[in-house]
Amino acid sequence: MRAGRIIGAALVAAAALGAAAPAEAQTLRVRLNADIRSTDPGVNRDANTDAVVLHMVEGLVAFREDASVGPLLAESMVVSEDGRTYTFRLRENVRFHNGALLTSQDVAWTWRRYMTPETRWRCLTEFDGRGAAKLAGIETPDARTVVFRFESPSALIPATMARPDCGGSAILHRDSVGPDGAWIAPIGTGPFRMGEWRRGQSVELIRFDAYAARSEPRDGFTGGKRAEVERVRFLVIPDQAAGKAALLSGAIDVLTDIASSDLAELRARAEIRLDVAATMGLNTLLIQTKDPLLGDVRIRRALALALDLPALVQAVSEGTARYNASAIPVSSAFHTAPHAQGYTRDLAAARRLLAEAGYRGQTIRMLANRRYASMFDAAVLAQAMAQEAGIRIELEVLDWATQLDRYTRGDYQMMSFGYSARLDPSLSYEMFSGPKATQPRKVWDDAEALALLRESMVTTDTARRRAIFETLHRKMLEEVPLINLYNGAEIAAMRANVSGYRGWPAGHPRLWGVRVD
Repeated sequence: MRAGRIIGAALVAAAALGAAAPAEAQTLRVRLNADIRSTDPGVNRDANTDAVVLHMVEGLVAFREDASVGPLLAESMVVSEDGRTYTFRLRENVRFHNGALLTSQDVAWTWRRYMTPETRWRCLTEFDGRGAAKLAGIETPDARTVVFRFESPSALIPATMARPDCGGSAILHRDSVGPDGAWIAPIGTGPFRMGEWRRGQSVELIRFDAYAARSEPRDGFTGGKRAEVERVRFLVIPDQAAGKAALLSGAIDVLTDIASSDLAELRARAEIRLDVAATMGLNTLLIQTKDPLLGDVRIRRALALALDLPALVQAVSEGTARYNASAIPVSSAFHTAPHAQGYTRDLAAARRLLAEAGYRGQTIRMLANRRYASMFDAAVLAQAMAQEAGIRIELEVLDWATQLDRYTRGDYQMMSFGYSARLDPSLSYEMFSGPKATQPRKVWDDAEALALLRESMVTTDTARRRAIFETLHRKMLEEVPLINLYNGAEIAAMRANVSGYRGWPAGHPRLWGVRVD
């Protein structure tokens, strides 16, 4: 009865907010499994927030389909010979949603706001000297030219600017905040502008008719972005079964991130089309190496050897993914033969390591959530497999917001977790590597590994970078700060009258270029 009430309530709400009708013919309705956290790019964000906000805002550069970085608001980017000065020439006649023309002053104002600690921009540490680079200053010699000066060179500056979890370093109009600096709403340059946000129910975006599209074809987060519908309405439907029911009933048009277990049923439906795209996201089991028990590398290795990781991945992904022990996605050109080396289950070796470490059956608590079925299922399977080696794991199931907060504070022993795509291999390692003292969310705090990672971020020599990543992978397998599982597939289902939707390795839905016929 309870499941029936949940599904029924979700369908009633979805129908009330977005049922098909002539007046709604140009509304594209898309399911969100949870509400967004804010509308401030790269601030108080998660994957859902990024997915919605990046339809409204744009940065100077963005990722292309092939994971390279291309211009977006910039017409061109010139890097000085010493790698410390980046000069961006802005495109002409780009307007914000309030009608104001984009100028270099808007870029400078936005970046000053990002670099103010009170803003709490996720990627402040990447540009204040703690991460990829240290921004020394921004100059605006004319209305269309912006000069960024950094204290030292870094090969990752453009890629970091483009990161979706940084909000794409989106350029905002200053009217996005009030006189006191408090956030109001995004006034960006994207193909859609902010409509009504009914918290816990829906987020509506409205086509920006004065949008200045690039002339190239759609290409990742850059290229031509043309809004083909008048409105996009994201409907909050937390329950996966309710989301599928809403799609089948016609209450929504697109269901992203569907469960792999639903593939067979949806393939058999003539009114449904599927899009399956490999992603560069990473599903993993995080281990708190500062924990008194798990600080012993022998116990961490025993955990890794206790798990039948290929079987776990096969079961969790319904065969849509394969085990990848590396931080570098299988689809990356940097995923070389050494990255194919991982852990092979060996219960006898696991038990020997546990005995050497003096493990006596102490409980290890693993955090998980039910919003993302793959994370929960991976935790359940890992718990059962570890038990066969004598390792006692208890699951603590939290809502996603609470788990994310615990992750940020480093407050856990183990955690079933997922990282969104990082399209540069240095960033693939950076997402979990760093000093815990200043960035407690980081998992791998090893001086030698961090030195190698820093080198990979500076050198532009491809062969040297490849060698660094191979060394990092071997070292990570030895130290076991986490147990990587797989790069997933983004599976989207849509009504047959929806055209133009296409997934890509970054995994974020892109609803420009999508039509409802």
